[in-house]
Amino acid sequence: MQRYSGFGLLKHALSYHEQWQRVWRNPEPKKQYDVIIVGGGGHGLATAYYLAKEHGITNVAVIEKGWLGGGNTARNTTIVRSNYLWDESAALYEHAMKLWEGLSQDLNYNVMFSQRGVYHLCHTLQDLRDGERLVNANLLNGIPNEMLEVDQLAREIPALNCSKNTRYPILGATVQRRGGVARHDAVAWGFARAADSLGVDLIQQTEVTGFKITNGVVEGVETTRGFIGANTVGCVTAGNSGVMAGYAGFELPVESHPLQALVSEPIKPVLDCVVMSNHVHGYCSQSDKGDLVIGAGIDGYNGYGQRGSYNIIEHTLAAIVEMFPTFSRVRMNRQWGGIVDTTPDACPIISDTPVKGLFFNCGWGTGGFKATPGSGNVFAATLAKREAHPIAKPFSMFRFHNGALIDEHGAAAVAH
Repeated sequence: MQRYSGFGLLKHALSYHEQWQRVWRNPEPKKQYDVIIVGGGGHGLATAYYLAKEHGITNVAVIEKGWLGGGNTARNTTIVRSNYLWDESAALYEHAMKLWEGLSQDLNYNVMFSQRGVYHLCHTLQDLRDGERLVNANLLNGIPNEMLEVDQLAREIPALNCSKNTRYPILGATVQRRGGVARHDAVAWGFARAADSLGVDLIQQTEVTGFKITNGVVEGVETTRGFIGANTVGCVTAGNSGVMAGYAGFELPVESHPLQALVSEPIKPVLDCVVMSNHVHGYCSQSDKGDLVIGAGIDGYNGYGQRGSYNIIEHTLAAIVEMFPTFSRVRMNRQWGGIVDTTPDACPIISDTPVKGLFFNCGWGTGGFKATPGSGNVFAATLAKREAHPIAKPFSMFRFHNGALIDEHGAAAVAH
């Protein structure tokens, strides 16, 4: 890592960035690559990095229609956890968690991963039963998780309203202490920088407009900068996956929904963990800058709009004030929406397709950020070997034909 003296920092500051070392190259696309990754978000960049690092495949292009990390990676609330109910989901997200725990060292880039703990509140007897079932399932899979009584919860989170006189009294909670948050843009930049250093071409401002397919075999992609060839193409385009599948001539069992979130003005440190509630339908954490990061579930309608709506803001803030009455006078700073793919069983698709050589990684719903390194790692192995990584096998798109679904709705709380 390059270091500067005080004089060096002053010199580079006065150069108005002109002499700064670029974090990654901005190359012209080649005519042919071994692998093309469509989508320059966290999952796509992670896939390219692990292809180069673990499989020695460096003749790779990541093609992004905008700028790197400018889609859902920059439009999420950065929660990381692995406490999922079913074995298939638990294996995938725990694989990601273990990579998160060494990611800054691996990339030589601080992704600001903070294992501050993720709490899921229980408001009913059924919530408590579901929480106990989840904790036991996690323990059987070697994933630490705990059940807390309300008195202990009140001691650990003083700002949380644990009174019996609330509309939805809190009866207890589960907590995964290894869970937490990371810095979303740092994750994208870290993977991009590391992939570029291994020879991957990161091609921005280039939209894929179609696939070239001959006799059922992919030969490359059509783009706004012309045709780019490759015998293996991985599509990682989050909320636009259904559109991309349409270009290839088949349908995916996904729907695109807006997901809205917001942040407050900065305040002094008051919340050192992530608190989530399915019952009041909201969650909250506090960033290192002091903002309260707030969100809920997906909008009930399908769409591609990234603007927010007043009713969602009102509903979400009502939930937060129910949990944290002291936040009622905090002013909101900004609000946004991202577009997420959801599948019928609320689990992702990491799969080959009816087109030979074309693979899709999508359907993460609102849980995509937490899986970033694990998703990229198993998808890279799938692309490199042209067969599903063992962790990815249950997430084939063809499970919707054979009935081997993974019904993870019950464990996903507010789907984050």
